[in-house]
Amino acid sequence: MNIDKGNKLNQLLQYWQPGGLLFSSWLNENGYSAQLIQQYRRSGWFSMLRRGVMYRNGDKLSSFAVISSYNTQLNKKFYVGAHSALELSGFNHFVPMGKPVLMIGYPVQESIPNWLIDIDFEYELKFFSTKVVQNPQLTFVNNGSYKILVSVPEQAFLECLLLAPNQYDYMDLFYIMEQLTTLRSEVVQQLLENTNNIKVKRLFLYMAQKAGHDWFSKLDVDKINLGSGKQKLVEDGVYLPEYMITIPKELYEYE
Repeated sequence: MNIDKGNKLNQLLQYWQPGGLLFSSWLNENGYSAQLIQQYRRSGWFSMLRRGVMYRNGDKLSSFAVISSYNTQLNKKFYVGAHSALELSGFNHFVPMGKPVLMIGYPVQESIPNWLIDIDFEYELKFFSTKVVQNPQLTFVNNGSYKILVSVPEQAFLECLLLAPNQYDYMDLFYIMEQLTTLRSEVVQQLLENTNNIKVKRLFLYMAQKAGHDWFSKLDVDKINLGSGKQKLVEDGVYLPEYMITIPKELYEYE
């Protein structure tokens, strides 16, 4: 944005994303002084949400626009993940009861700002962070006038498995796995080779094999470290010798 010429307010309004925020540190870096920002506030253009965080008067904040503006202006990498990312990619099994949930992933070295937790969005935001995925696979999805950082479907499903059973039911996740006919084997391979959660890798491979996807046959399982020793998803389940894991009986018997 060229802020050295023309009317600064007009340029700012052109840059502003409906439903998004403006951050004082970004404004200062782009030539908007504290005095000028104060003038805009007194004139009724903007109001402070929190110290250093502004919104346009009369605007309704959008979760997607807020995350987009936060990332863009402050160089953050908060992203839509887990089942929310799958929904954005066209895979939708969940039928929300009440307010829909939006899963937001963020780097482990970051913290969640209080203002992001306090805003009453159209979604209920739930945050998660993990070191399990060593090389995160993220992409941009266009959503109106802004871009949203999103987990690719292959990673999004792994994130669902990571968050189960607290956030997701195993059977619900298998119903989603049945839909994932277009996953890219090379991306799945890379993610599984660089994921350090043994239980998640075993469960992912079992579900993919059970679903009978063509891309499963293209995986080189010998290159994926599945660890040693038995693991349990549930106490009273069915043990799978091939993957050394005990899974829910309902999942095993489902056809």
